[in-house]
Amino acid sequence: MQTTLKTSAAFRGIGLHSGNPARLTLHPAPAGHGVQFLRRDRAGRQTRIAARYDLVQQTPLCTRIATADGVSVSTIEHLMAALAGCGIHNVLAELDGPEVPILDGSAAPFVRGILRAGVTRLDAPLRALRVLKRVEVRRGDASATLLPAKALHIDFRIDFDDAAIGRQAKTLSMSNGAFIRELSDSRTFCRQADVEAMHAAGLALGGTLENAVVVDGAQVLSPGGLRHRDEAVRHKMLDALGDLSLAGLPILGRYVGDRAGHALTNDLLRALFADPSAHETVTCDRATEALLPGVGLHPEDIPAVA
Repeated sequence: MQTTLKTSAAFRGIGLHSGNPARLTLHPAPAGHGVQFLRRDRAGRQTRIAARYDLVQQTPLCTRIATADGVSVSTIEHLMAALAGCGIHNVLAELDGPEVPILDGSAAPFVRGILRAGVTRLDAPLRALRVLKRVEVRRGDASATLLPAKALHIDFRIDFDDAAIGRQAKTLSMSNGAFIRELSDSRTFCRQADVEAMHAAGLALGGTLENAVVVDGAQVLSPGGLRHRDEAVRHKMLDALGDLSLAGLPILGRYVGDRAGHALTNDLLRALFADPSAHETVTCDRATEALLPGVGLHPEDIPAVA
């Protein structure tokens, strides 16, 4: 069955890229609504933007969706991961600005708010997108692939020169609340030199040591250090789940990312939908629903460190 929130959930924080205060409120929505963003700050006008892969404007630092006339919402990936990981299919995300607040740089604050609001089942069947054959896209030495599987699995590999990150790899099934336990508290990460360069260029103005893991060679500069030894690859998996959710339906397939990022995952969804023989839409029976992210969640599953 499709789901939504029982009550609204509100979040306040700054935007990672703008540094401006931002308020986000998640509202329950009816079956078939999907995830939509509502911008209320545009000179009295309201603009809705559906969270869809084909509305993504590719940027190097985040996932941004935009309407044809240029109204956009940025940095949606952590919220989208939280919604997907909690099994929320319908929600109206109301914003008073162009960017979702970064909070602590992970999805855990969103997950806490969603679980406090509660999840309610709607009287409507749930459909899913089943991957039927291999689909792969590449950019240089980076690749992203979707393969057939009974449930969503995410495999990810990264390789950075900084010793604090280095080479990391992880594989997880997203069933049985794995997202909350294993990925939700992992924060976005970057190199100190990149932070300095972005600030000098007027970018990532809201980025601090409190909402990202900042590394410099072998050093982790953020207070408290890492939440997980492999926090970086876990966060890349978190991002991938959020970006894959822009398919508009839960995905039944295996995602393999090798040095992939937001843009490459969006390329992958576009390639998947461009090939009708690569996917089919199915109505979930109880056995399939039991394999989806968001089943069997408990608030105590959120890592205590977050």
